Amino acid sequence: MTTTYKSLGLTALLLALGGCASSTPTLDSHFGEAVNSAKAEQTVNPEASQNTDPAAGVDGKAAKAAVDRYHESYKNPPATPVFTIGVGGSSGGQ
Repeated sequence: MTTTYKSLGLTALLLALGGCASSTPTLDSHFGEAVNSAKAEQTVNPEASQNTDPAAGVDGKAAKAAVDRYHESYKNPPATPVFTIGVGGSSGGQ
């Protein structure tokens, strides 16, 4: 009978120790893969930093006009209504 209790105790101890086994080495070996994969998939041109003439094809007048329109849009915003969907506020259920 004591042998049965010892066997049960040993089995319980082994099961408890098995639950403490770490999967950290496996997880650590793949750390950062998801982020690096997402960054690579979102990069349109990996050699963009090597481009020494980033504004090729845009003349000075067109570039100045675009920047001026951009700055003017903050001074005099367009009169069209702006719709905000699903941001903040209450659901209005009451």
